[in-house]
Amino acid sequence: MKFQNTNREIIYPIAFALVLVIGILIGSKFQKAPGRPSLMVQPRTDKLTSVLQYIQEEYVDSVSMHNLIEQTIPSMLKNLDPHSVYIPASDLQAVNEPLEGNFDGIGVQFNMPNDTVIVLNTIVGGPSEKLGIQAGDRIITINDSLVAGVKIPQDSIVKLLKGKTGTKVKVGIKRNEVNELIDFDIVRGKIPIYSVDVSYMASPTIGYIKISKFARTTYREFIDAIEKLKKEGMTKVVIDLRGNNGGYLDAATNIANEFLPEGKLIVYTQGKARPRQNIYSTASGRCLDTEVAVIIDEFSASASEILAGAIQDNDRGVVIGRRSFGKGLVQEQILFSDGSALRLTIARYYTPTGRSIQKHYEPGSDDYFYDISNRYMHGEFQEPDSIQFADSLKFTTPSGRTVYGGGGIMPDVFVGLDTTGVTPYFTKVSNRNLVYRFAFQFAEKNRKHLNSLKTFTDVYSFIEQQKIFEEFVTYAQSNGVKPNAKDIKVSRQLIETQIKAYIARNAIDNEGYYPYIKNIDTTLKKAIEVLDNNQTSQIVNPNQGSKLSMNMLLISYMKTSPKKEAIAMAA
Repeated sequence: MKFQNTNREIIYPIAFALVLVIGILIGSKFQKAPGRPSLMVQPRTDKLTSVLQYIQEEYVDSVSMHNLIEQTIPSMLKNLDPHSVYIPASDLQAVNEPLEGNFDGIGVQFNMPNDTVIVLNTIVGGPSEKLGIQAGDRIITINDSLVAGVKIPQDSIVKLLKGKTGTKVKVGIKRNEVNELIDFDIVRGKIPIYSVDVSYMASPTIGYIKISKFARTTYREFIDAIEKLKKEGMTKVVIDLRGNNGGYLDAATNIANEFLPEGKLIVYTQGKARPRQNIYSTASGRCLDTEVAVIIDEFSASASEILAGAIQDNDRGVVIGRRSFGKGLVQEQILFSDGSALRLTIARYYTPTGRSIQKHYEPGSDDYFYDISNRYMHGEFQEPDSIQFADSLKFTTPSGRTVYGGGGIMPDVFVGLDTTGVTPYFTKVSNRNLVYRFAFQFAEKNRKHLNSLKTFTDVYSFIEQQKIFEEFVTYAQSNGVKPNAKDIKVSRQLIETQIKAYIARNAIDNEGYYPYIKNIDTTLKKAIEVLDNNQTSQIVNPNQGSKLSMNMLLISYMKTSPKKEAIAMAA
């Protein structure tokens, strides 16, 4: 078949092309002519790209396009949800590190009282421990540069000690009873970051597991803890998620799977561009017959709420504490070629009953971040009756108990904020950090003996023989806090327990801290009571017996949280 073109078919395209070329030339003349404004600018690709291009090419002064872009992206994201964020390349490693389960460094925990780095603990299996660095050692020099007594910020010390695996750092250490500095050439290595802070037997049959975050290694750490505690006689377990603001979703769902029979919905996610995805339990759980209580508070968020929601919605256990944070948004991390990243919300997650527990937010508003303060002012931390839920937020579990969406996980057993033991005397010594400072100084005076203790029983036996509280009152007075007999009587147990817990942590880390703090942790005590008295079935199956009334107990977050700000991980 032959194709034949008419004159019109030949001439019209040529004429159109000529007109287009002439138009472009005329347009360029108008656009580039000095002092002559363009009447209209055609977008080159999209408006945002066009603006950036015109700033770069036409703006009166030189502008750093990199800085401009770095400032523009966060401004855009602010008008989305509170959890979509941009992470600059300089911050990405530090942001991701806690969730990756390890970092590159020398493997010590340290504090800096009086402008000197003092080693609190060496991390088991790390380079420092292998070389014989001990708790109580003072780091005087790093790479022959003086770092003691020269007011170097703590984060700068961390940067000096951190570095890529295989690289070396020279550290000069002063040790008690040794006159000269001891030099250590430390080869940096992979240092584990543990997300299970502690696991121990809180009673003859009840194990306690504290999870601080849901990292890449959390599930494995949890299984190790479960297996250890079962060998010690555990038949029931308390999982403490207070202060845990989340992490990897699969870490939470894998732990939930350990408690649920096959085929139970754990969580599902759904977004505009993401079809519903259901995550179900399998038949592989190790704790199918283990009674469980989950402890939460207002700082328990995201993956913590997934785990608590799965246990609650499947009537598998009891949730104790205060209403959780209310973060039901799923983020995906998108990496850019310059090493920066975008964490973009791509879906919502829902508990098995269909609850979205994401609390309300207004795009671009900062009110979201003041929600916890507002809860406190409203009285929610003291009285559960101050929390009102709309009927539309009520959901029903298979056993018939009511649960609520729209802003966190509401516990089955409420435990309020404790002011017991909090007096003006306690406030003064706490605000001046005297409790922690005294405990640290006591540990330093007894460092040699403390370093020889290996178990909580050994630490407990030593501490209980000391007249610690009387020494503390004298110490506080020397630091400007006069004793008040009435206040001291009320606050003694609180102060004394904190001191002993900090000393024990100086000896054997969290294995010493948490068993001591249990004595003033009424939320944990309540969990133990519920499990010990077999009250779980009454709570999760309300139609099979009388409902357990909500308990107005008191617990202070300040009481039960270690002073993490006083410790730095020196990679």
